[in-house]
Amino acid sequence: MRAIFLLLLLSPALLAEPIRIVTSVEPLKTFVEKIGGDLVEVTSLVRPGYNPHTYDLSAQQIMGLSNADLYIRTGVPFESAWMERIHSANPSMVMVDAREGLALLMLQSHEHEHHHHQNDENKSSLVVGETDPHIWTDPVRARQMAHNIMQAMVQFSPSNENTFKANLAEFSREIEQLDSDIYASLSMSDNRKFLVFHPAWGYFADRYGLEQVAIEYQGKEPGAKAVAKVISMAQKEGIRVVFVQPQFDQRLARQIADSIDGQVIVVDPLSSDYINNMRAVARQFGKAMH
Repeated sequence: MRAIFLLLLLSPALLAEPIRIVTSVEPLKTFVEKIGGDLVEVTSLVRPGYNPHTYDLSAQQIMGLSNADLYIRTGVPFESAWMERIHSANPSMVMVDAREGLALLMLQSHEHEHHHHQNDENKSSLVVGETDPHIWTDPVRARQMAHNIMQAMVQFSPSNENTFKANLAEFSREIEQLDSDIYASLSMSDNRKFLVFHPAWGYFADRYGLEQVAIEYQGKEPGAKAVAKVISMAQKEGIRVVFVQPQFDQRLARQIADSIDGQVIVVDPLSSDYINNMRAVARQFGKAMH
């Protein structure tokens, strides 16, 4: 009798089932957790350490989608191949595109350099092709993504609107502080160009006035001529660091680093520890470009 009495005293919110949410990648999972707190149960499809460009869902993950209420996507490559099966696994699951209303960039090829003067005919700007899905590497765009996620959660669970909005406001303050910290980390950088293996930092470069030079593009490593061009550019610019993701083979990056008497540094745009990771990455970029 006492147990029944205690259950009756619990608020409806505590007794309610959590909203079951699936995200494409770990950073979005973190956004959902920040906004939803105990009111959500969230998993990401691309597990830590795996490459979202070549990721294959397991049968267990497909089955897990059948219980989800919301699916939140950001356009990572595996979604294009799997979206039909993701939807068919649970037709009643609400599909949410976290990119809604955002200005998107295209992935940059190793044959092009990223420039911000898109009207300058003497400079190549963004490459027409695959849309860059790594939007969260720009904290300002990340804050808009979080807002989009919050709105979807409110539509699904209107009774928790005040909680979701309050949590988003707190998370937004964290992101604003992150943005200020990144500016501070990059303020002393003499060079504004950095070398990466995979072009995952285009939005970061766009936000902070940097130039990302990528070695690999759409999973394709460059030929010998393009590699020689990258090495020549790095030597001319005094670049001594090649940034790589832990999800990619590092052999070519290490060969290039050896050729420029430099080093390879691992930075992960897919880390679940969004705030601390972005702050640490900014410090690494700032140190490399100093």
